[in-house]
Amino acid sequence: MSTTTTIVTGGKASARRSTRRVEPIYYLFLLPTLALFTLAITVPGLIGIFFSFTDSIGLGEWNFTGLTNYIAIFSDPAILQAYLFTFGFSIATVLVVNVAAFLLAVGLTAQIRFKKALRTVFVIPMVISGIIIAYVFNFLFSNSVPEAGAALGIPWLETSLLANPDLAWVAIVIVTAWQAIPGTLLIYIAGLLSVPGDVYEAAGLDGASKTQQLLRITLPLVAGYVVINVILGFKGFLNAYDIIVGLTGGGPGTATRSVAMSIILGFNGGDYAYQMANAALFFVVAVVISLLQLSLTRGRNTLS
Repeated sequence: MSTTTTIVTGGKASARRSTRRVEPIYYLFLLPTLALFTLAITVPGLIGIFFSFTDSIGLGEWNFTGLTNYIAIFSDPAILQAYLFTFGFSIATVLVVNVAAFLLAVGLTAQIRFKKALRTVFVIPMVISGIIIAYVFNFLFSNSVPEAGAALGIPWLETSLLANPDLAWVAIVIVTAWQAIPGTLLIYIAGLLSVPGDVYEAAGLDGASKTQQLLRITLPLVAGYVVINVILGFKGFLNAYDIIVGLTGGGPGTATRSVAMSIILGFNGGDYAYQMANAALFFVVAVVISLLQLSLTRGRNTLS
């Protein structure tokens, strides 16, 4: 696909790359994917952004309103609350998922019995639908947990966490983490298995304890995997929807309503143009976060 010419003069080598020539067949292979992406994502996105400058309800007549929808968003307490909850929930869940997954990965890569079987058990939540998981935990938080709290004499557990505006987010974090940990766990296991065993042997001979090896050898060597898990997790949790719907439906009140839920509820409630402006703004926020993450990882191999 490309050629490289090397010229050696006076003991010094210099590389001169010829102009890259891409075979037409590669464009042919790219065309179907590009067409599907354009029709399914790009075109609907551009249409949605266009209607965000109107008063459309999703059908019928409409009029241009300029930046009215965007200006209204910044003074809408429900939208601001949704953004606050979404970012707070995402940060909390990223911390819980990565700490739990890393500790599990350390245990599942140690010299223990049945570790392969345990790995299989721990990844089961990864293949279960989020809405099914949410409904199961909804039953547990609404019935089993209050009964256990009453039996143990723990007052704050005697009522459902899902009905408490101050604690409902904790239940959502627990359930989301339960489903997200397996994927993060697999990445950490791959990172831990890539660390040479000789490093630990040398550290052991130097008198390093297991804790010192974990903090001064394991963590620095798998730092690239931590970056990957944090980036993937944070982006995924920003789009939280199905688990929240199954657990709280955005309640009590609007205490656990995410940005994605606000947008979808607005579409269904005839607030199409306003929520399309919200979606466009949320897209810009996601792009900015992605660019910041890329700037932090650019110029280095995140898996090294």
